Amino acid sequence: MPETSRTGSSIALFTADLRLHDNPVLAAAVAAAGSVVPLFVVDEGIARAGFAVPNRAAFLADCLADLDAGLRARGGRLVVRRGDVVEEVVRAVGESGARQVHIAAGVSGYALRREDRLRKALAEAGCEVVVHEAVVTAVPPGAVTPVGRDHFAVFTPYFRRWSAEPPRRVLDAPRKVTVPEDVESAALPCAADLAGSGEGQPSPGLPRGGETAARKLAGSWWRSGIEGYADQHDDLAGDETSRLSPYLHFGCVSATELAHRARSVSGRGAEAFVRQLAWRDFHHQVLAARPDAAHRDYRSRHDRWRTAPEEVTAWREGRTGYPIVDAAMRQLLHEGWMHNRGRLLVASFLTKTLYMDWRIGARHFLDLLVDGDIPNNQLNWQWSAGTGTDTRPNRVLNPLLQASRFDPDGDYVRRWVPELAGLEGAAVHQPWKLSGPERARFDYPAPIVALSDGHARFSRARGLDD
Repeated sequence: MPETSRTGSSIALFTADLRLHDNPVLAAAVAAAGSVVPLFVVDEGIARAGFAVPNRAAFLADCLADLDAGLRARGGRLVVRRGDVVEEVVRAVGESGARQVHIAAGVSGYALRREDRLRKALAEAGCEVVVHEAVVTAVPPGAVTPVGRDHFAVFTPYFRRWSAEPPRRVLDAPRKVTVPEDVESAALPCAADLAGSGEGQPSPGLPRGGETAARKLAGSWWRSGIEGYADQHDDLAGDETSRLSPYLHFGCVSATELAHRARSVSGRGAEAFVRQLAWRDFHHQVLAARPDAAHRDYRSRHDRWRTAPEEVTAWREGRTGYPIVDAAMRQLLHEGWMHNRGRLLVASFLTKTLYMDWRIGARHFLDLLVDGDIPNNQLNWQWSAGTGTDTRPNRVLNPLLQASRFDPDGDYVRRWVPELAGLEGAAVHQPWKLSGPERARFDYPAPIVALSDGHARFSRARGLDD
């Protein structure tokens, strides 16, 4: 780019793209002007909506500290503000004289409203808003669509089109970032600053956030994890997943870069991993087309959900009496993360065995998951509840069959349900079968519902009785 075009300032507004490598927002802002304001606004609207929960606040604090360190190593710094995003961006434009604000495209209703407000507010200041696609996802929502429709409602045809879509090239991190000296910044926030009024402490087993941790984890994954991913990713005790989802949620690592790298590796493991990246993009394109699916049934089954607060509490606390369900729920409480197979089976248990509203489960996950975001969390819950995109909406995951398939020796249960650690092998999955004296040795509840009762209740509600 000619030097004469690199005058004035631009703003890179960080949202869900907290990284230096392969970040089109930052790269474009640096290329467009002589100086750039790398801006992050602690959005008070997020806190008011109840999404500034302790786990994500602690992870986000790590992400921002790491991003600031990376910028400082390149001669810059992260500019932090707190308040209404639009108001703070307008203020930063006034201080820096920026002619452009660069931001990643979002798909939630909140993100779209924010983008619209930014355009209107900055038009009066003569400042352009530049929205970049393929920052949060590998393929932008709406880039591939079926004939006559605005989005794909079934994954398999979407995946075929997604796979054929040429991805953008991977961008290097900028070598130098020059920030205007007179632009004010608040101090880097700590976890408590970001949690707002969120109650409780972060989960004790929370991973460390930030791009540095993300790239280290990804490097280890390529070396030792991806080869066996296709065969082992459902193994609950083995835990052979990448664990990159929190870093993808905060944009510490690029989905595009991961897709490029996985495609450069031959084998079934790499193919299976790419498919998971496509599932993530699939949910983003569904929500982009149907924003109300964040809180309303994508496909209504006219369910009349049960109300049983004591059963919901037992589910949340991992005290349902079904060890495989309880193990997964306790992993969530301890780590702020849950194995994907665990997510499927606890969601099926809540919505189809207990027959509770999927929104109850989705809210609980958002309260605890480090990787909890609206597109993937809400639409995965709808998939499990049968109100979403599953082509078999009456699918029910039997927790005992799931346990025998994905934790056959019971090691996952013994890890997370220590009161049953004395039970060997598969017997740990059905402690109610023990004799009375043996059962009394274990401080563990009886099942809160018989599986046959739950299946009958669900079948009647869906009109599936013979």
